[in-house]
Amino acid sequence: MSDSNTFLFLIVGILASQAMSRTVHESAIDEHEQWMVKHGRTYKDRAEKDKRFKIFKENFEYVHSFNNAGNTSYKLSINKHSDLTHDEFVAARTGDINPSNNVTSTEMSFRYAEFAQIPSSLDWRTEGAVTAVKNQHNCGCCWAFAAVAATEGATQIKTQNLVSLSEQQVLDCSDNNDGCNGGNKISAFQYIVQNSGLTSEDNYPYQQTQGACDMQKQASQVAVISSYEKVPPNSEQDLVKAVSNQPVVVSIEASGPHFRHYKSGVFTGNCGTQTNHAVTVVGFGTSDDGIDYWLVKNSWGVEDWGEDGYIRMQRNVADPQGLCGLAIRPAYPTA
Repeated sequence: MSDSNTFLFLIVGILASQAMSRTVHESAIDEHEQWMVKHGRTYKDRAEKDKRFKIFKENFEYVHSFNNAGNTSYKLSINKHSDLTHDEFVAARTGDINPSNNVTSTEMSFRYAEFAQIPSSLDWRTEGAVTAVKNQHNCGCCWAFAAVAATEGATQIKTQNLVSLSEQQVLDCSDNNDGCNGGNKISAFQYIVQNSGLTSEDNYPYQQTQGACDMQKQASQVAVISSYEKVPPNSEQDLVKAVSNQPVVVSIEASGPHFRHYKSGVFTGNCGTQTNHAVTVVGFGTSDDGIDYWLVKNSWGVEDWGEDGYIRMQRNVADPQGLCGLAIRPAYPTA
């Protein structure tokens, strides 16, 4: 090839690359404008919009690159979290505070230790023990939502009556937690036991912020638990025994870009085990392509995250801590 042809080839390549970059950039601009309309997002000035667009564009490109690569059991999607920084997302959408991950077995009883009638699949939604997916919004109180969801399930299984219970009561009245700045499912269970139960969500609705405890409303209990138990740590085999009997709260690491932008399929990770988010396992099964999974109820709403607000997370992984650490410290209420 002559020098002139080589030069021409390079110029054409550079121009094609620039055109592709412009196409991706323009596509991200269009997508961001549509996304702003969809989510009612406005920014205080041009500088803030430019900052948020840069974050959005990085996530937009990441999601499309992942999905286009194929060969995975799950898909990602841009969603309402896509213009937040990592720290903003963690502060607003997680909130599970736990001690170190060096969890050892305790003397607490595990009532399902000898349970052997484990079904091949189970969905507590179809059994009537799961309320609609809720939304913690920009308040780091996943711990309250997960504990309440498990309490709703335990109560329904005992009474055959499903009632949506009050996360706001737990958020306002639980002394050993830090409200929207984080808390712990065990402290939530302890509060529910000490208060002799919870009132309904209708009576004490969610406000997206911590307030003063309404003593009159917290005294109007409609659901009661007697105690709580912990599943033996780092054992998916014991966790499936517990979930076979009732919904169970687990702690997971949910701050990575894959979990944050999960859309559908069986999630097989990209996540660690530094747990920071509480969710509720409400079932399990095996996908059509043979991947065992946990069915997990989240508290990020249903609009544009996950499978209508749920995620299927890979089950029976090699790490005893479970995918994203979900087997490290499960717990459940006893009704």
